[in-house]
Amino acid sequence: MANVSHTRGDISSHPDVPEMRDRYARMLGGRDVALVDGPVFLLGLYCAASPWILHYTTSQPPLVVHNLIMGIAIGLLALGFTMAPERMYGLSWAMCAMGAWMIISPWVVGTSPDTGVVINSIIIGALAVVLGMLCAFTTMRGPTRT
Repeated sequence: MANVSHTRGDISSHPDVPEMRDRYARMLGGRDVALVDGPVFLLGLYCAASPWILHYTTSQPPLVVHNLIMGIAIGLLALGFTMAPERMYGLSWAMCAMGAWMIISPWVVGTSPDTGVVINSIIIGALAVVLGMLCAFTTMRGPTRT
């Protein structure tokens, strides 16, 4: 009678191991920064809602529209990072530029912003720059696909 017992062991001697590794690498598609998509989306959501959270809708109407548009743009970048990462991670440098713009926007777009508005924009901008740089550096460091 044949030995049909299944032993738990190393499958490195299996003849299909190279093919399984290649398939796994293709399935991941170079998704080295998959953990950044969620925080980028949440940052965009907070940026869009921050005028109502911090209650400066009446004192800074231009910044309300500005933060809403910037938040939607950051959220769309996050959705793009999730849906088509190999095409979208080149735009992570654009997110860095958007973060730098968010840092200076209270003085450019707003009119005599108070401390809360300034700190909020600086935090949102700094997080956008950090997350954009994280995406960009991780993609640059990753293996090139042919």
